[in-house]
Amino acid sequence: MTLHNFVAGEWVPAFDGRTVERVNPARTDEVVAVLPDSGPADVDRAVSFVAEHREEWSRTAPEARSDVLVRAADLLMARADELAVELVREEGKTLAEARMETRRTPQNLRYYAGEAQRSTGDTFPTGDGSLVLSVREPVGVVAAITPWNFPLNIPSRKVGPALAAGNGVVLKPSEVTPLTAQRLVEALLEAGVPAGALALVQGGGTAGGELVKHAAVDAVTFTGSTSVGRSIHRSVGPDVRLQLEMGGKNALVVLQDADLERATALVVKGAFGLSGQACTGTSRVVVHEAVADELLRRVRDRVRAMVVGDGLTEGVTFGPLATAGQLEKYRTYLGYGSEDGAVLDTVDEDELPGGGWFARPALFTGVESSDRIAQEEIFGPVLAFLRVGSYEQAVEVVNGTDFGLSAGIVTDDFRTAVRFSQDVDAGVVKVNQATTGLAMNAPFGGFRLSSTQMYKEQGGPQMLPFYTREKTVYFTP
Repeated sequence: MTLHNFVAGEWVPAFDGRTVERVNPARTDEVVAVLPDSGPADVDRAVSFVAEHREEWSRTAPEARSDVLVRAADLLMARADELAVELVREEGKTLAEARMETRRTPQNLRYYAGEAQRSTGDTFPTGDGSLVLSVREPVGVVAAITPWNFPLNIPSRKVGPALAAGNGVVLKPSEVTPLTAQRLVEALLEAGVPAGALALVQGGGTAGGELVKHAAVDAVTFTGSTSVGRSIHRSVGPDVRLQLEMGGKNALVVLQDADLERATALVVKGAFGLSGQACTGTSRVVVHEAVADELLRRVRDRVRAMVVGDGLTEGVTFGPLATAGQLEKYRTYLGYGSEDGAVLDTVDEDELPGGGWFARPALFTGVESSDRIAQEEIFGPVLAFLRVGSYEQAVEVVNGTDFGLSAGIVTDDFRTAVRFSQDVDAGVVKVNQATTGLAMNAPFGGFRLSSTQMYKEQGGPQMLPFYTREKTVYFTP
């Protein structure tokens, strides 16, 4: 399938005609899409057109903007099963995982449709007969740069609230998942978003770099790696609003009073769901030595029972990695484990199917907190198993990285759970839940190198301030 950019109200190829192929990660001889490899001219045309024409949308009544987002949600829900199959072929996750995403995305848009009508200001007493009030208005042109691991859900969490607030949006999705992003834009346009309020620019890092530096961009929202996020932070000027969701080295703590059957399920779900390619995925298990051997046995058995293969094949529970680069990085970290002195406990690549970027979940034991595989974000199916002798040591290990995105604990002691929520240095804390999984109406964001600190990526009233600017108005009769 040949894809295009949506720029200035038209579906067009890249200005210079360059293209990139995206293949099926489970069948790398199958081309899923040919997409534009956009450059500076494409980005400039997209941003300039939205900057010039976005006023029509910003002046649209909030209830009308809300109606458009609801219609887009209905269109996506009606196509959810079809989109799920395309998502598996493009990104590699299992069909069950893809269906969860294609059904969650319409719910996001419906939620933001409601938020479009809830933006309010304040009034301030003066005592002299005058009136002082604050109003919120769209920030302007929003550049949304999104990753490949949730190629429908994450763009909807950025484009949805940006449009709800009345902004113009330029979406630059990952070149790994261009088809899914185009489907989202198609639904929004069909639902009634005007061409002057929305643009789609496909391609790789060149397009993203040009987009964040464009003079007409008023806000940048980015989800992706820490290295790219920090580069964006250095690129934008002080007058550009910035929201960055980046890496994590998330830990799940299992204490001696934990229900080990539940803990096992949470470890496997958090570490190896989505083939280990989730920013909130469990990368470290911090387990009390009293139950470590038994938990390890249970996790090992679950991992060995996982079925690796094409996500469209019945019975497959673990799809391929998304790119050849992801697979190479995974293999590299298997070697790093040996350098650290950790033991590779569970992996057998001889049993893998051919024709795709397949890997098996890898479990390392004998890991120390200072080891590379316990410190660096891998973003793949590699799990470090760390033993501790106390709650205090567990918290020290959890907080002992540069990241602070998600952390969880499995315990039957309520006081310990509350204490953990206060002691852990992470933006998301889970008690008896996997480190993955987020509520659409709750704030999401991390600490330290995981996120910028001023604006969270999603979460009801806390979402709108990023996409709006506040103006104070004084009236004297």
